[in-house]
Amino acid sequence: MSRNHSPISAAHAPSSGFSRRSLLALSGAGLLAGRTARAQGAAPPPPAAPRGQVVVGLSQEPTVFNPLMASIEVDQGVWWNLFNPLWGVDPEGNLTPQLAREVPSVENGGVSEDGLAWKIVLRDDVVWHDGTPFTAEDVKYTLELINTPGFRARTRQGHELVREITVTGPHEITWRMEKAYAPYLSLLAWTFIVPQHILAKADDPNTAPFNNAPVGTGPFRWGERVPGDHLTLVANEKYFGTGPYLERVVFKYIPDLTALYTQFRTGQIDHTSIQGILANYYAEAKKIRGVRISVNASPQVEAIAPNLAHPALGDKAVRQALYAAINKQAIIDIIYYGLPKPTESFFPKESWAYNPDLPKQSYDPAQANKILDEAGWKRGGRGIREKNGVPLEFAVSTTAGNPLREQVQQVLMQDWQGIGAAMKINNMPAAVIWGEFYTQSKFQSVLVSSTYMTGNDPDCSIRFASWATPAKGGSGSNYYQYANSELDRLLATGVTSFNREARKDAYREVQQIIRDDLVLLPIYQPAPVEGIKEGLIGYQPNVNVSSNCWNIGSWYWAS
Repeated sequence: MSRNHSPISAAHAPSSGFSRRSLLALSGAGLLAGRTARAQGAAPPPPAAPRGQVVVGLSQEPTVFNPLMASIEVDQGVWWNLFNPLWGVDPEGNLTPQLAREVPSVENGGVSEDGLAWKIVLRDDVVWHDGTPFTAEDVKYTLELINTPGFRARTRQGHELVREITVTGPHEITWRMEKAYAPYLSLLAWTFIVPQHILAKADDPNTAPFNNAPVGTGPFRWGERVPGDHLTLVANEKYFGTGPYLERVVFKYIPDLTALYTQFRTGQIDHTSIQGILANYYAEAKKIRGVRISVNASPQVEAIAPNLAHPALGDKAVRQALYAAINKQAIIDIIYYGLPKPTESFFPKESWAYNPDLPKQSYDPAQANKILDEAGWKRGGRGIREKNGVPLEFAVSTTAGNPLREQVQQVLMQDWQGIGAAMKINNMPAAVIWGEFYTQSKFQSVLVSSTYMTGNDPDCSIRFASWATPAKGGSGSNYYQYANSELDRLLATGVTSFNREARKDAYREVQQIIRDDLVLLPIYQPAPVEGIKEGLIGYQPNVNVSSNCWNIGSWYWAS
């Protein structure tokens, strides 16, 4: 979910009659002023001991602190600071060792040539925040817990293939894969290890006290949480890696993005993360003294996600008509100031699997009306179409307090009304909408930014495979309730082959099917704008993770 800016001409105004002036008036925003951010010189060395704090502003509240459970991006930004995976991933997409001494490969003997036998050698100098030594038993417990029936795992994808987990020494573990699974290296870079000595004693890991006061191995320890306000982490001075250089990190929850920006502008917030700075404030933000503004690449795609179980949205002709009636370029240019780029895929353009040859959407209300006419959706007395007694009515939900998304909803409502579709707005606080309302497919449609890959691997099975629908008892993130046997076959091909070109061919077809069926109505790939207070060293945008809070353990103040 990202917001950004760039000047446009009046020629790009949508035919619905909205102008940039009237759209900005919808949110009461549109400040343009200021001066350029000061360039930074060479960074000074970090402090010898943790010093100072950073306040991170979030428009969505972190609420999930067991890193194996279902979450949103802000939760994962906290996890990176409390926990460690066996290895992580850097901004260039390289896997980098964390709890493991090295990333296993065929070359170093960590993975057999057939991809089935794995051996991981762990660091022997890691302790949990409570002082207990970290061992291979923790890794074994973590992998087994993910696969335990009844545990509410974020995903079992890939993990369910692990067999014969054997601890061969205090800091060495082996297992076998039921079948070769190419994305598992990337998946493990997002799999945080949890403490066996704590969670194994819980009557139910789903409700364990650990989930509200977690113990990890990361650069920061749990401090306090005031629900609805903030979360504080404190320095782990026994951390095995580099840093931490800060005494505290405060994740401050400010649900209104305009209020969040105001607190950044006035210096109360040191870093605006995830949704960052709204596009209509970008020009002003660039000119504020004492801050740096970063326009970043994003692994996400902003789209309308329809619930295909909805009696109207389940009709492909309806989705085709709605898509043809979206004035994408006007939304991008007028509301988001031209920073995002229109897309037809759910993969970011930076992915090696991205398909650049998908058909391009054209804004064509006449064609949208023709599609609905031919599909038997007839206009009723109110001008709203219906078919077999089913009205073409549905809600679009998104996070409350996001004025630019609210502007998009207003544009969509008016343009879709022109083709006989009645759209309602049903927005909610982030903790509500992205909870069971979304994950159990209780929505009608949502306006959402999501990442569809497995780490930085293009495997998207948990998003689109028929077995990955939680509302039907599956484990995954297919909240749209999509099912397609040919897609399932291609997804299976993509994960079992270790040949990149063969995998690329499979994922090109996957993208073609999703685009043809309009499982998503893609609008753009965000270009999130994040702000950092001048003098804060170490911030490093990373398109391969869900939060640029991934490396706060390396952050420090210049003075």
